[in-house]
Amino acid sequence: MLLRGLTLLIFFQVLGTALSVLLVPALPGPIIGLLLLFGFLLLRGQVGEPLQQAASSLLRYLPLLLVPPAVGVMAYVEEISRQFWAVVGALVLSLLLSLVFTAWLMNTLMRRQARRREDA
Repeated sequence: MLLRGLTLLIFFQVLGTALSVLLVPALPGPIIGLLLLFGFLLLRGQVGEPLQQAASSLLRYLPLLLVPPAVGVMAYVEEISRQFWAVVGALVLSLLLSLVFTAWLMNTLMRRQARRREDA
């Protein structure tokens, strides 16, 4: 089961990379593969047991993905300190944009759910 789920994940990543190279070089292949996987799961309507098992086993290793950024911050601490206000500005701006978008999306989804309850 685990092998089938991992194969599915790798298939979508390779497919996304191929589409990135052939059609959309501006987007990274894994992002395209993730969107394709998302579309596949929406069409299917559920996450199968093999994919669920593969994803759960990979989530245990997610904290390891934070090691390279931490090393990068430590390696470039002088450059970051020289550009401190630009970094802070970018962080604050991205935080505000993500909060506004999240609030808008939540409001939209809540209204949609309320309309569905009224129609039912």
